[in-house]
Amino acid sequence: MSERKDKKKVIGEPMTDEQIKVFLDIEPESGLNADFHALQRAYRSLREEDFDRFLGFFTAAGRNPAATDPQGRTLASIVSQHVRHAAYAEILKRHGG
Repeated sequence: MSERKDKKKVIGEPMTDEQIKVFLDIEPESGLNADFHALQRAYRSLREEDFDRFLGFFTAAGRNPAATDPQGRTLASIVSQHVRHAAYAEILKRHGG
């Protein structure tokens, strides 16, 4: 007989503003633009709603949503190739990415 978990796993709980703002302070890896690195880490880690909120904080801090990687690509151009993440591409466009 198998055991049942007594707690349901919760994925995608809403994040606080403070939790989202942590992504503003992420240090870039060597050779990466700091703004691009922060955007990429937030994209990989946040739900759509939280990513939208992050971009609001990001642009309010004077950061560049159109920052590029070492190959000259913006995050919006990379994300637009991911069919399942079209909403993230739209969020980036809305914020100037």
